[in-house]
Amino acid sequence: MTSEITLFVNPTAGRGRGVRAAGPAARVLRDAGYGVRTVVGEDAADALARLRTAVADGTGAVVAVGGDGMVSLALQAVAGTGTPLGVVAVGTGNDFARATGLPVRDPAAAAGAVARALREGGGRELDLGRTGERWFGTVLASGFDSRVNDRGNRMRRPRGRLRYDVAMLAELAALRPIPYRVRFDDAPEREIEATLIAVGNGSSYGGGMRICADAVMDDGLFDVCVVGPCSRTTLLRVFPRVYRGTHPTHPVVTVHRAARVRLAVDGGGELTGYADGERIGPLPLTAETVPGALRLLV
Repeated sequence: MTSEITLFVNPTAGRGRGVRAAGPAARVLRDAGYGVRTVVGEDAADALARLRTAVADGTGAVVAVGGDGMVSLALQAVAGTGTPLGVVAVGTGNDFARATGLPVRDPAAAAGAVARALREGGGRELDLGRTGERWFGTVLASGFDSRVNDRGNRMRRPRGRLRYDVAMLAELAALRPIPYRVRFDDAPEREIEATLIAVGNGSSYGGGMRICADAVMDDGLFDVCVVGPCSRTTLLRVFPRVYRGTHPTHPVVTVHRAARVRLAVDGGGELTGYADGERIGPLPLTAETVPGALRLLV
């Protein structure tokens, strides 16, 4: 491992904030005495391949500059390697940064925190979630929320986040309970009808929705939030409480804790899972927590 730091930059994060943040972050790190190398790929696959090469070559640290998507991509390269990760959070949601107490949309402060953690030999060991070969830091979601994502991703108009609001209204009109089959750790499989199930290593997703509000990222367990069958009116009443993290007190919500969770859909239906906001694939999916898989520079 060397004193060179790899700056992993998403040029499209936050409408160009990634590129604008890279300069100030690099200056702070160089002023602290570190060499800085920048990795920007032609696409996500190319960027990840380049980053994995940097990790294999012994880079001293990786600093992801962008939003939750960039953090998710960086995790695929650094998880389980011992290479520490810093985050300069300048995206739209920044749920990973908020969950871990990192500065948000302040590149100089975020880079300063990275430099201090490296200088002091510190950092914090965190758990990560893993499903198959895919790592995630915050939440694996399935159900109403993933259907909104699926519909929004298919829509060409309106542009931006507004299309997800339109998608949510469309899915709300079609709201129906999902017949899940769920297994927590080694317990027998359970049939659960639910509106959504969220498996949280971290507390929030979707830009501040604290769906797994009490999740702790170094306890070796997921918090699993189950929103049971409910009417449109009930869902609309519960939804604002998610931002405050007070929804678990509602009777329609239950929370479980487990180190391994298997989600499937009964009756041959198809449902997509999203982790850290990125599409993972259709259920069935098994998520397991991996203690200490990440060293975060904080």
